[in-house]
Amino acid sequence: MEGLFTFLENNSIYIVLTIVLIVWIGIFIFLNNTDKRLKSIEEELKAK
Repeated sequence: MEGLFTFLENNSIYIVLTIVLIVWIGIFIFLNNTDKRLKSIEEELKAK
């Protein structure tokens, strides 16, 4: 476990890249869910 901490201390860019990747995945999931909701609302409006 100490080797992992040493690696991350010396290469902190990997921590930043991991956090940025998680944020981008979250944004993608949010936009995908929003798109699905909008499509269902559009279909409801077209049906009326």
